[in-house]
Amino acid sequence: MKIWALNVLLACSILVGGCATGPNSHDPLEPMNRKIYQFNETVDQIVIRPVGKAYTSFVPSLVRTGVRNVFTNLGVINTTFNDLLQLKIRNVPVGIARFTSNLILGVGGMFDVASEIGIPYYKEDFGQTLGHWGLESGPYLVLPLLGPSTIRDGAAKPFDFYLDPVSHIGDDSTKWNFTGLRIIDTRSKYLGSEDMLSKSALDQYSFIRDTWLQRREYQISDGAPKRTESSKYRPKSFRELELELENN
Repeated sequence: MKIWALNVLLACSILVGGCATGPNSHDPLEPMNRKIYQFNETVDQIVIRPVGKAYTSFVPSLVRTGVRNVFTNLGVINTTFNDLLQLKIRNVPVGIARFTSNLILGVGGMFDVASEIGIPYYKEDFGQTLGHWGLESGPYLVLPLLGPSTIRDGAAKPFDFYLDPVSHIGDDSTKWNFTGLRIIDTRSKYLGSEDMLSKSALDQYSFIRDTWLQRREYQISDGAPKRTESSKYRPKSFRELELELENN
């Protein structure tokens, strides 16, 4: 069974079974989440991180940048479709222009020609679309191998997987090679921030959870998080503090 299918089954079982009471109002599933988080950390330390370090050490920076650009450009398909669902009509031709420019002029997307000629980059997914139309996120949820999410975003992932061109590659070997390369490339981006995380957080689980939830709120509200009764007492995000300083 595919990983996303397991995650959907997990999310559905939580919805059916109800939410347990926990110490954090945004994380009533914390006991279970911590176990999944620890499992993910173990897999990362044993397999993914070492491969990511080797990838960074032996693959030239220019090649790694090209790989990252290709995957980023493929993601524009999902973004453009979700812009359409959110009625962000102005962004749709921008996404089409970005994708086609990088695909044709950027040698299959290896070179980010679109940014060089001033075409902006947006990132949207189906979880953001559901949030845009008012569907509440539900409790925080750590997904096996995929990491931080919420009930809403976890349930939205099959839609994002479906819009990913890699998932439609006919040859299974090629498809999983591309998937593995994407995982390794994504992991390699965060190797430099590990020391900062270990020094800045006594409890890394809580730090990652709170940071991810704030960033997710920022993404869904396009940079203007609304203050609700449940959110007004939370710590302000770095971006909110930045905006306050700019306005003073």
